[in-house]
Amino acid sequence: MDLTTLETWLWDAACAIRGPVDAAKFKDYILPLVFLKRLSDVFDDELNRLRAELGAQAPRLVEKDHALVRFYLPQEARWEAIRTHAAAGLGQYLTDAVRAAARENPRLQGVIDMVDFNATAAGQRIVPDEYLAKLIEVLSRHRLGLDDVEPDMLGRAYEYLLRKFAEDSGQSAGEFYTPREVAVLMAHLIEPRPGERICDPCCGSGGLLIKCHLRLLETHGVQENGRRKLPKHIQPLRLFGQEINPATFAMARMNAVIHDLEADIRIGDSMRQPAFKDAAGGLQTFHAVVANPMWNQSFPAETYENDPYERFGLGIPPASSADWGWLQHMLASVDDGGRMAVVLDTGAVSRGSGNQGSNRERDIRRAFVERDLIEAVILLPENLFYNTTAPGVIVVIRNGAASLRPNRRPREILLINASHRFAKGRPKNYLTDDDIAAVAEVYHNWQAVEGFSAIITREEAARNDYNLSPSRYVATNGKDETLPLEEAMVLLREAEEERAEADRRLEEV
Repeated sequence: MDLTTLETWLWDAACAIRGPVDAAKFKDYILPLVFLKRLSDVFDDELNRLRAELGAQAPRLVEKDHALVRFYLPQEARWEAIRTHAAAGLGQYLTDAVRAAARENPRLQGVIDMVDFNATAAGQRIVPDEYLAKLIEVLSRHRLGLDDVEPDMLGRAYEYLLRKFAEDSGQSAGEFYTPREVAVLMAHLIEPRPGERICDPCCGSGGLLIKCHLRLLETHGVQENGRRKLPKHIQPLRLFGQEINPATFAMARMNAVIHDLEADIRIGDSMRQPAFKDAAGGLQTFHAVVANPMWNQSFPAETYENDPYERFGLGIPPASSADWGWLQHMLASVDDGGRMAVVLDTGAVSRGSGNQGSNRERDIRRAFVERDLIEAVILLPENLFYNTTAPGVIVVIRNGAASLRPNRRPREILLINASHRFAKGRPKNYLTDDDIAAVAEVYHNWQAVEGFSAIITREEAARNDYNLSPSRYVATNGKDETLPLEEAMVLLREAEEERAEADRRLEEV
């Protein structure tokens, strides 16, 4: 099945429940059922394999010994039983089926059993049984077995539904969905190596981790029976993620299983209660970190001041923006010699520069620059992200001199202005494959290209008061740098904080 067929099929599935269900809720009902159908079709494939080996007694043996198959599905959770169930009572039957599948497979608990297909609101069924019956029929059009679709094709379909939801829901979508091309670019910058441990401490639906896996398949995989796989001598990545939102956490777990990946995804607040710790109770470290934390998030000062993990030694961020708090958390989670690629608001690399006196964000940036931690800053185009039209930046950090890139001299920073590298889309712009390749090539070759990139020294950064905005050093078409509304609001909140602090000190005097 090609991607166009798959996407059309999924859109037809969404249309089957259009009316009673808002677009923002399509994924809640469709994804668990697509996932269950994939499990059911693969289970049938495994039964057929065992029949070829053991004969007609294979199904009876599987019922006695569930270890004969990768995962066992009870009879009521198999697709044929679901499809032949009468429309009456279908909502309760589906709810029971996904819960039965989760009981038999602990990995699926909290993944497919999060939705109640029989739920009501104001005394009315949210999705009546006749709509669910139409949805089941649409989903029954295609098999999703091992020989029918590749795991990545199913992952792309999953991504398609998330993207369609993001387009419709706008503001909240940015909390769980990083545009695919941005995630691909970050994987190209990180260039995962076999066996590495990679973490996303605010993983959303898991897209950045999945793209790292797919990048390793591109660089080290081989074609086998029409699929790209890692040879046996190549170790897969070990993926770790933490997500605060329970529904999004379930999506991340589902995304990993759909890609046939072992990923340790945990629920919780990484800033206040990091889930991954070492034997001594400190933070576990990883070869690489990829992340797109919520931009300009607010945390109270005590989050930083009373931190038991000593993550914020380079400075306490302002309450108005946790961007440099997130970077310090991630830095504490990276091995010596490891690297990070993190998407932030553009203001994170420029706010406070040029101000008289101290500024918390500027002072933390200075500490990062003086320790030679910041390797590159890439300015992205406008209107890529679903929760804002503002451009973002990717900050690439290397922890330790041993990780210096070829051609890079100590205390150099590469600044890439990719704000003009995009294709117009509806409703959002996007990076093309050529755009991604151009940025990755300049980064890996450490090149200064007229109108595209510049290499500055630590001394030059100091002369510009640690403003690391690529547009300050790389002009494109003579365009002026415009202050986005989101950044102006952060600056206003910072000014209010400074005024409150001045009032407090004056009151003390």
